[in-house]
Amino acid sequence: MAEVEAAKTPKPAGGKGKGKGKKDVPLDNLYSRRDFFSYAGWASFMAALGLSSLYFLRLLFPRVLFEPSPVFKAGMPGDYTVGEVSTKWVKAQRVWIVRDDEGIYVIFALCTHLGCTPRWLRTENKYKCPCHGSGFTKQGINFEGPAPRALERLKIAVAPDGQLIIDKSKKFLYEKDEWGKPEAKLKM
Repeated sequence: MAEVEAAKTPKPAGGKGKGKGKKDVPLDNLYSRRDFFSYAGWASFMAALGLSSLYFLRLLFPRVLFEPSPVFKAGMPGDYTVGEVSTKWVKAQRVWIVRDDEGIYVIFALCTHLGCTPRWLRTENKYKCPCHGSGFTKQGINFEGPAPRALERLKIAVAPDGQLIIDKSKKFLYEKDEWGKPEAKLKM
């Protein structure tokens, strides 16, 4: 009879009967820890794959800088006075157009020292760089300051419609004796 009474006695509420642990306690949440980390790992992998795909697609459309054409028309030869330096195109195209007794030539307004834009000083009859004081003659030859060489001349030609065409991509250097080439000066 003692066995029947022992079976009827209630067990303690803590679940500490007969050495059983918490393994038998049912879980109250939807996912286990293993499921959570599995889903988190797959989500991270898919996010990385998606971002990599976007970056790869971006490579198919390269960044391109569209620069203006180095060739431009500068008006009629009669627009330029003999013995004068025209500063009309310095701001827009960074060139001076010079007409002398022999013809017309174009000087690139870029100091050969550090690339500043020199100014034409009409009263002193020279180009003067405001950055470091380099001075150039009317023809573009350096004579003062730190500039290591003369200014560059650009290609000049006459278009079929009679206007001057200047090509800034073709440069002529004084130290290579290229100023005497036919494209460096338009004979008038």
